[in-house]
Amino acid sequence: MSPNSTRFTAPIALPCDPGCSVLRDAVVDVGADGRITWVGARATAPASDATVRALPGLLLPGLVNTHCHTPMTMLRGMGGDLPLMRWLTGVIWPAEGRLTAEDVHAGMVSGCVELLRTGCTTSVEMYFYTDAMIDAVLRVGSRAVVTPCVIAGPGWDRLGSWEDMLDDVTARIDATGLHFGPGERIELGYGPHAAYTLPPQALISTGERARERGALLHIHVAESVHEDADVRAAHGSVPALLEELGVLGGRVLAAHGVHLSDADIGLLAGRGAAVAHCPGSNAKLAAGIARVVDLRRSGVRLGLGTDGPGSGDDLDLWQQARLAGLLARVSTGDAAALRAADLLLLATRDGAGAIGRDDLGALEPGRWADLVHIDLDDSAFADPSDDAQLLSNLVWAGGSRLVRDVWVAGEPVLVDGEPTRVDRAAAKAEVRTVARRLHSS
Repeated sequence: MSPNSTRFTAPIALPCDPGCSVLRDAVVDVGADGRITWVGARATAPASDATVRALPGLLLPGLVNTHCHTPMTMLRGMGGDLPLMRWLTGVIWPAEGRLTAEDVHAGMVSGCVELLRTGCTTSVEMYFYTDAMIDAVLRVGSRAVVTPCVIAGPGWDRLGSWEDMLDDVTARIDATGLHFGPGERIELGYGPHAAYTLPPQALISTGERARERGALLHIHVAESVHEDADVRAAHGSVPALLEELGVLGGRVLAAHGVHLSDADIGLLAGRGAAVAHCPGSNAKLAAGIARVVDLRRSGVRLGLGTDGPGSGDDLDLWQQARLAGLLARVSTGDAAALRAADLLLLATRDGAGAIGRDDLGALEPGRWADLVHIDLDDSAFADPSDDAQLLSNLVWAGGSRLVRDVWVAGEPVLVDGEPTRVDRAAAKAEVRTVARRLHSS
């Protein structure tokens, strides 16, 4: 092992393996390249001359937020009591029309810090001003799958035509590859906004280019009843239209997926598409409750998302996990519909799997060392010595308030709750300046 490597030790680690095991007296070895080289009990750890980082609490992998528009931090609370389409067309899109690249950068920096402070190291982003997005992520040191928005509609031509947007994403991928930056912190993908905001040819072209490059295609699907009524009337459903146009192939991530029929779920499962479940945003916009249990039983890959802070408000994926579990239990009448272990995996390993990333979301050799240190010395834990109770307490009673330190690719990016690369107060002040300008205009 390289002398620049690090050996993390902790009383407990949650590797987030498929069985969601609890590892006691744990060791996680991280190489100089920022990837995990070994995980296991201290008693069986290989000899090492690595620097030892002894932690007093619990280690787990960084959470994976599978659907977000993080720069919307400055739009929090705007139109907060409106349904989706009135919220979008009457409040949010006009406000976004007044945003500059500098505004988006400020919102993304502040949002990335907020995500890290909740233990979320990776977010799947759909927004505009791509350079500002990427620079903000690299500045804070977090990780993102950046899928620049491709959209057509009134007012959006200020950013160019959908063809221009699509060509820009393609040129970026062809120039840099899908992954770049220190620790491959940035992945590029395609973000066609939705079937109701793009013509069929745009969806066809985006699907073709994404498949050719092995890129993630990230699209809003069946979020509310009224958004895509014309699509459903003409084609039966949004997934049916996407299948008809040849879009459901390769790496497809359907955001929300609230209003899906049995046939839609079967189609997504058969095509290997994934769904980003955003229970908080779905509930706040009165969009509905997604059929999570049915999606899982049908084999649809599933992750959790906060959506943007304009609709979801809180960028806390732990809160989304709890809400997902509560809504699944209430909607099915089954108190075991989603257990604590299921919810933890949805926020970590399953989320990474939903976006086709087997290098994130778990403490396993070869994966990136995106690590979260949790404080065990908290009243949330009734009996940390009991495995089942530990998982239950972490998910249902603990969560983000217990996050102390975070590493991305082995680099400390949050220490004792504060970011290491940027000033949190300054980042917050920038966002508030933008918000005041938007509210006064």
